[in-house]
Amino acid sequence: MSTRALTRTLAWMLFAFIPWTLQAQDYNSIDADGNITTRSSRQNAKEGNDKSDFPRGMRVWTVDSRFGDITPAEPDTTSFMYMNSIFTTGLHGEYNTTGNLGAPRQNRIFTDRTDGNDFIFLHPYDYFLTQPEQLHFTNTYSPITNLSLNSCGNRTNGEDHFKALFAVNAGRRIGVGMKFDYLYGRGYYSDNSSSLNNYTLWGSYLGDRYQAHLQLGTNHMKQAENGGITDDNYITHPERFKDRYSSLEIPTMLTRNWNRNDHQQVFFSHRYSFGFNRQVPMTEEEIKARKFAIASAEENAAKKAKEDARAKALENDEDFDEEEYDRQAAFLKENEPKVPVDTTWMKDEYVPVTSFIHTLDFKNYKHVYQAYSTPSDYYANTFATQSRFGGDSIYDDTKHLYLKNTFAIALLEGFNKYIKTGAKVFAAHEYKRFTLPDSLTQHSSYNENTVYVGGQISKTEGKLLHYNVTGEFGVVGSSFGDLTINADADLNFRLFGDTVQLAASAFFHNLDPTFYYTHYHSKHFWWDNEDFKKQTHTRIQGQFSLQRTGTRLRVALDNIKDYIYFGTSYTETDNYTRTLNTVTPRQSGNLISVVTATLSQAFKYKIIHLDTDLTFQKSSHDNILPLPMFNAYANLYLRFKIAHVLDCDLGADGRYFTKYHAPDFVPGIAQYAVQENEESRVDIGNYPIVNVYANFFLKHARFFVMMSHVNCSSDGGNYFLTPHYPINQRIFRFGVSWNFFN
Repeated sequence: MSTRALTRTLAWMLFAFIPWTLQAQDYNSIDADGNITTRSSRQNAKEGNDKSDFPRGMRVWTVDSRFGDITPAEPDTTSFMYMNSIFTTGLHGEYNTTGNLGAPRQNRIFTDRTDGNDFIFLHPYDYFLTQPEQLHFTNTYSPITNLSLNSCGNRTNGEDHFKALFAVNAGRRIGVGMKFDYLYGRGYYSDNSSSLNNYTLWGSYLGDRYQAHLQLGTNHMKQAENGGITDDNYITHPERFKDRYSSLEIPTMLTRNWNRNDHQQVFFSHRYSFGFNRQVPMTEEEIKARKFAIASAEENAAKKAKEDARAKALENDEDFDEEEYDRQAAFLKENEPKVPVDTTWMKDEYVPVTSFIHTLDFKNYKHVYQAYSTPSDYYANTFATQSRFGGDSIYDDTKHLYLKNTFAIALLEGFNKYIKTGAKVFAAHEYKRFTLPDSLTQHSSYNENTVYVGGQISKTEGKLLHYNVTGEFGVVGSSFGDLTINADADLNFRLFGDTVQLAASAFFHNLDPTFYYTHYHSKHFWWDNEDFKKQTHTRIQGQFSLQRTGTRLRVALDNIKDYIYFGTSYTETDNYTRTLNTVTPRQSGNLISVVTATLSQAFKYKIIHLDTDLTFQKSSHDNILPLPMFNAYANLYLRFKIAHVLDCDLGADGRYFTKYHAPDFVPGIAQYAVQENEESRVDIGNYPIVNVYANFFLKHARFFVMMSHVNCSSDGGNYFLTPHYPINQRIFRFGVSWNFFN
């Protein structure tokens, strides 16, 4: 069976399964209050039994990638905005992409861009990677499985994304799980397909004194590269052509070109703590679990006594009167002396005062750009006179190995008379190895070793004020002098019956350029920039939030000195062919400033909802750091219930940004680069993209149907999110995510 047919079969099986499970659910089900029903709903209805007060099924958390600190999280089970979670362009359409599901992307909101790591080839695929600080570690009361699928199109041009997750506990302290993530997009434009695979395993042990978290993961990614369409008029002015072209018929610059990435990761964080025990109240979930355990123990004891009585009767060759036994057992239970029950529901809690922490982070990367044919004069330079495969084929490969060990000592907040806040000191050793070709057959390795020291002070307890300040400094090795300081704080208080939050964050980063900006060797791109300086980036950001009115205002100021970026240029011929392509890493001596202001507001009147996000940003040097001045997202929908059980969101949402010289995508290095050629510089933007959807949530399932890009017109439009890469036209989509318990 083909992959396409398999995903279709899974989809229809899941949808067909919904009505059947509404009639009878024989597995452990959990309602919104955390109550589990272990018997079928038909059986409970027949016998007149009510749902028992069972514990919640799962709790999740994330861990800090440096210290392994635990932060509680919420599992991804809400139906709100689920329909947009499928898009590479982000929940609010804030990312530029090359059009296809699984395509490389870049955030248009500069403040929301992440730094990434040294292996720049995976930066455009950050949405698919499972980083340690993003993984949800699990603790479950029963085995849990989640299956998710979204799909559109057909076997020629369709897009499918299938995810499977399984989590289970071995006792109260040990939790393990696994995730399989498969994304396959044939692409609605020629030679633009993608195939991304991720396998992740995780485990955790949460003891009083010892805690450990382990993550193992591997990724394989393959992206076909078409270099964009040859002529944007196929999209913007289709009337200029005698014939009408479907999206697959529009000619593209490249064929039989691919970017491939392979990535393996091991993350292990553990700690041993010294402290003391104290009595604290149980949480509601723990009380439910304790009551469930007591009731189960009583039920099991009664069953065992009954079986013993039956066995004894058989042994004595006597008849066993089950009804009489049940009457006597009920009478004895009713008249037995009542033992006082401890209703204070207290528990012993271990308080770790001092912790010793070790974290290991290992990553292994490989990147290959492979092409079997390239148009003549497509590249401006050729540094290798022949390819290992001969002719105009390309095989550019590079590898990167990363290993970091961090050792830390932590003092718990409030338990040291000299330091009232929580405090940590740490030392880390970082090893990096990069492998690049020096010729067609020979490769050279570049090794970097750096020792860092640093510390952190934080306040996390209480409801009024929280803060966190972390600093790290390179004291020995290749990145000597690198300095990072990150700080954030929030103040929460009540005002006129509303909860007000004032949050602030700031950082100072003075860092060496990452390796591939200073060294890269391939058939058509080659540089060694030993004279690049450290880049200095500072940011100050403030945020004001009102919970009841759904208002959030964010203002940020970035200053960047010695900014490092990629610049690209090409020559456009009379027949719109782009030749003499080149890309060069640049370092600007200018001080670049970026001002950002975002206003988010949610409106509600009865069942009518309107959510908006408006962002203004301005770069002081648009030719070096181009940004759209205005970004907008709006979501207008009706929210209601059907038969008191089916949650429904029916609506339309739109995203829009003003015109600007957006970064171009360079397939040869899989990076976004600033357009440097004035003659052929391209604007994108000033085009709204509207989707119409119906979003549903029922018991353990959330599902949607959608018509994306519903405003697409046969008369054309400037629907590009990257120069020369149009987005998909009007498409019908559907998706489902289903949770199974036990």
